[in-house]
Amino acid sequence: MTLSSVATATSSQSALTASQQSVRIKVSSLDKVYPSPQGDVVAVEKVSFDVRQGEFVALLGPSGCGKSTILNMVAGLLPRTGGDIRIDQDAVTLGQVNRKVGYVFQRDTVFPWRTVEANIGYGLEIAGVAKAQRGPKVEQAITKAGLTGFGKSFPRMLSGGMRQRVALMRTLIMEPEILLMDEPFGALDTHTKLEMHKTLLEIWERERQTVLFVTHDLGEALTLASRIILLSARPGRLKEDFEVPFSRPRDAVSLRETKEFGELYTHIWHSLGEEFRRTKAE
Repeated sequence: MTLSSVATATSSQSALTASQQSVRIKVSSLDKVYPSPQGDVVAVEKVSFDVRQGEFVALLGPSGCGKSTILNMVAGLLPRTGGDIRIDQDAVTLGQVNRKVGYVFQRDTVFPWRTVEANIGYGLEIAGVAKAQRGPKVEQAITKAGLTGFGKSFPRMLSGGMRQRVALMRTLIMEPEILLMDEPFGALDTHTKLEMHKTLLEIWERERQTVLFVTHDLGEALTLASRIILLSARPGRLKEDFEVPFSRPRDAVSLRETKEFGELYTHIWHSLGEEFRRTKAE
């Protein structure tokens, strides 16, 4: 079966499945303009998309196209200039905490003075969960992240990938229904990044959170996502929306060796490459 026929069949099936799922994140005509002495800078312009229950959606595009800006507006961390953002039909309000949503930042944000278990349990501690109740949850999270035996270790004793696992589990232990991730593996080397992909895929297969994941790495997007939303060079506009037809569960390494992966990579890269060239020309 050719890539196009697989993509067509999977896309039709996905469309049917998606129509039966509820929309968790709805972004409508989103704009973001930054004022400056040299004139207004339009970062994001008229971007609209939906993320449905259980979808893993990647926001992909060249640097400066507004990916992280969009994510931060969805999280309520950044004001929007225009448009509308809703989570479960409720309008997103700047600065208002939504307990359904968890956020994983670009770099690990672990506290160097806390052990692995104390870092992972931090959110539960702040939420007032008793120590006796936190313990089993933290231990389970440590096991899920492949950090067994490192609970008493401090961040300085861990590799970059291990610290990022701690940061990831500190978010996931709060059991968010929606997970926002801003290039969380961007600073890692290739081998460590693939290990993190494996960890995240295993966790997502079990938990099936709704995920909006920002990346500039096409290989990463294809490995992880169910859909890829491609943004244009600045100002960021929605250029294309691709279904990723690869079956699950996925192996983060062997998937990249398949013919189908290479064909879809080449297809999307052509469109992404146009935006890289536009960015360079500017």
